[in-house]
Amino acid sequence: MKKLMNKRTGRAFLFALTLIPVAAIGGYFSVRLLLSSLDPSMLEDAISKAGSEEIVLAVSVIMTVVYATVLGFFGWIISEKIGLARPIQFQKKNLIPVLVISMIGGVVFSLDAWTFGRWIPEVGSGYAATGSFDIGTWVASVLYGGVIEEVMMRLFCMGLFVLIGWKLFFRGKTEMEIPVGCFVFANILSALLFAAGHLPATIVSFGGLTPLLIFRCFLMNGAFGLIFGRIYRKHGIQYAMLAHMMFHLVSRTIWLIAF
Repeated sequence: MKKLMNKRTGRAFLFALTLIPVAAIGGYFSVRLLLSSLDPSMLEDAISKAGSEEIVLAVSVIMTVVYATVLGFFGWIISEKIGLARPIQFQKKNLIPVLVISMIGGVVFSLDAWTFGRWIPEVGSGYAATGSFDIGTWVASVLYGGVIEEVMMRLFCMGLFVLIGWKLFFRGKTEMEIPVGCFVFANILSALLFAAGHLPATIVSFGGLTPLLIFRCFLMNGAFGLIFGRIYRKHGIQYAMLAHMMFHLVSRTIWLIAF
């Protein structure tokens, strides 16, 4: 048992280490993106409190690296406990259907510009900014959105919900006997949490919340979060990361061409 624990801890540690450069780069560009979306007065206030924009960026990157590696470490351990750990590799039989689903999902995701973009003027005007290529926005979407968010919401949160449900209600079963419903319920909870986590950014972007903005937030993020959770359960966290990345790449490519 002790030897197994040491091996599990070692694998979790190596996984967490691989997240450091991804978290640093993705965190840097995601914070840059957030700062650029702030109202000038809010931005000036944030910088004045920190001392400089460089300090804001440095602290944010350090925080991103810390929580990504910590959640990645414990998330990997949890994934092994509940039977969801997979070797970090891609197999053709799983890769092709995940890519197809991701591309279709990216197209559906891009329709936000022509649906909510028409119903909510602020959303529609925001898509005008996608008409030019901004490497920072793409890097933030792929690395922070595709990797770090999946570590937080699927590997850690979804896994933790499964672990808690298993220990509370199905203690007599092994990890291979955990009911599918436990995973489904955990996926729903983590998807709702994932969507709720986007509400602060929605408030910053639009200066407040309306029922339609809340509905859009939960539909766009919650529904696709369910897809990523399903892919994680069936194929492994690396496929969920790939799917999340492709959603952003496909949708942003469509917006770049259209606008």
